[in-house]
Amino acid sequence: MSTTVSYDAIADLAGTDLGYTEWLEITQDRINLFADATDDHQWIHVDPERAADGPFGDAIAHGFLSLSLAVKFWSELLETEGVTTKVNYGLDKVRFVSPVKVGARVRMNAVIVEVTEVKGGYQLHVDQTIEIEGAPKPAVVARGLYRFYA
Repeated sequence: MSTTVSYDAIADLAGTDLGYTEWLEITQDRINLFADATDDHQWIHVDPERAADGPFGDAIAHGFLSLSLAVKFWSELLETEGVTTKVNYGLDKVRFVSPVKVGARVRMNAVIVEVTEVKGGYQLHVDQTIEIEGAPKPAVVARGLYRFYA
């Protein structure tokens, strides 16, 4: 479910829970593409047969793959009108809490914790939790920083 706001309303978003994205299945193909893009072909990610005998019993997604999904998920949760430029400004804190096995489904919850003015726009401080369907702990918790300019 997406929240749509105008640029003028961004300053009032502090404390807003944007809810959850749709579920996304993590496939071996997605993991392999990420491995190719990052040159990280560690067997725990790209060799399902060997990974079956590894510590997690299956191939797992790269932690940074799970984190990178925040970009896709963020765009599902907040739409802004009257914004000319959106910038992923960075991250304050990131933890890879649980591994994401091939075939697992993940989604993200986002809570806008703080909104600050920056030159020409606003910076949103967003607590993002990427959870794994049916798992007791999330895959990733991070505070994302996003900038919006009119």
